Amino acid sequence: MNETVAIPAGKPSEPGRGEREAVERNIVRTRSGKIKIKGRNRSQTAITALCLVLLAITAVAFATFDTGSIDFGQAVLDTLHNIRTVFLEPELVRDTVGGVLYQLLVTFCLGILSTIIGAVLAFFCSLLCARNIAHPACVNAVKSVVAVVRAVPTVLWVLIFAVSAGLGSVAAVVGLTFHSFAYLTKAYAESIEEMDPGVIEALRANGASYWQIVCQAIVPTTITSMIAWTFMRFEINFANAVAMGAAAGAGGIGFNLFMAGSFYFDLHEMGMLTYIVVIAVVLLEMLSTKIKAKVR
Repeated sequence: MNETVAIPAGKPSEPGRGEREAVERNIVRTRSGKIKIKGRNRSQTAITALCLVLLAITAVAFATFDTGSIDFGQAVLDTLHNIRTVFLEPELVRDTVGGVLYQLLVTFCLGILSTIIGAVLAFFCSLLCARNIAHPACVNAVKSVVAVVRAVPTVLWVLIFAVSAGLGSVAAVVGLTFHSFAYLTKAYAESIEEMDPGVIEALRANGASYWQIVCQAIVPTTITSMIAWTFMRFEINFANAVAMGAAAGAGGIGFNLFMAGSFYFDLHEMGMLTYIVVIAVVLLEMLSTKIKAKVR
């Protein structure tokens, strides 16, 4: 005869003492007894220690400065006077408007040329290092080379090529192109990897060739992000071209800024040239926004 044993109704079973102790051991609490949502790990401890060391080094460096001959009050007044001269009294003294606009055009050409060459090379290279369309061995090899190129600063690339090509626009364009190529290769490859894998698989299932997949799936899907990355790199190249005009003798408005600030120490002309560069950058940003809106 089968008997049915009735289980008395009551409160749901609670975890045993051992379970409660195990949970309590994994909980991190503050000194006041509150539970920490996120405990400290080794990386956070290392970052905190590094920041404290850098702060201590900075404090020691400032404490050991020889400031006996510096009049801080006069230094502050002179700095404020120079800032007022640069930003409130801009004037072209040695350069003409036509000459400055020509040098600005030279700087634009340096940025455009290096960006276009770098973008074309980066597009084909990104096809070799996108994980959803390239072989893993090829992806790892190309990404390693690109990472090394990208790790070297643009200024250093320009100076490296200046040794062989000499100071001038050639070294500036080649150096800017090298870093642009590595930067855009990574950006383009990530855009391709973010594609819906079903699109590529559907084309492969229908017998599409490699270049048909590139032209009919990859380019239409990633064109907006690629244009955005390209314009962002052009803005970076324009700023670098301004700096290379002084560092590598590449010409352009950067060389005019260098001469006005370091050779003539003409703050009025520095202010006017700075305003011209800022206006050019703002117009460039407006143009890129309109182009990206039309592409979408």
